[in-house]
Amino acid sequence: MITDDSASRQGKRTQRQNAIAQAVMEHGSIRIEELAAQFGISVMTAHRDLDELQDRGLLRKSRGTATAQASTLVESSVIYRQTQRLEVKRALAATATRYVNTGQSVLLDDSTTVHQIISMLADLSPLTVITNSLIAIEEVSRTDGLSLIGLGGQYYNWCASFMGAMTNAAIARLRSDLVLMSAAAVVDGTIYFQASETVETKRAMMEAAAVRILLVDHTKFSGRALHACARLTEFDHVIVDAGTPTGLVRELRQAGIDTVVARSRR
Repeated sequence: MITDDSASRQGKRTQRQNAIAQAVMEHGSIRIEELAAQFGISVMTAHRDLDELQDRGLLRKSRGTATAQASTLVESSVIYRQTQRLEVKRALAATATRYVNTGQSVLLDDSTTVHQIISMLADLSPLTVITNSLIAIEEVSRTDGLSLIGLGGQYYNWCASFMGAMTNAAIARLRSDLVLMSAAAVVDGTIYFQASETVETKRAMMEAAAVRILLVDHTKFSGRALHACARLTEFDHVIVDAGTPTGLVRELRQAGIDTVVARSRR
């Protein structure tokens, strides 16, 4: 039986954990001792709270630090990524709409960059949107003029999406007009991700699409990730932001990659 006191304690703990998660998202990373002092709790309680938040995929603990930032092996939380470089992501998404035509089927990955295009697709309706992202599924379902095919499978909290064998099998039974996707890092002309499951699902999406479009901001060219997924030359169009060095854009074009520079939206 849940008493009023226990319900009150649980409510306060939930509020505290939400505030801790928000603090980590705002800072990117913060020492656990600092969190304990900031919220007036013991270091042991801070560790317990962070363990629960980590289990929910909201952040990660490493060597006495709580972080929302990605490492070579671990992708950053989708909640943290949603807040980063929004104007750049919107500019990339707006440029990608040039390649979307009314009546098409569009396959969207679970990246927060590609997610920005959903609100722009209504102007191109009717369209069929296919995605493994729970966040995208929820938004598309509320958007008039967009039909939705949700890709199920094993759910991953840290990216709020479905991946794995069931998801990939569902993708293999489809043929979309185009796929829009992003990458965790681009190194020597190859895109990389932190998780092998991500790579397998992204590859399935690429194989299921007639046209492949990659959206990457300039920070991805100095990023790090472990698992190789695809060469840039496998994409029909690569859209980068205005912060990408002109020399790099020139190199990509000289390599035969159709590289489009997105301009910031005003």
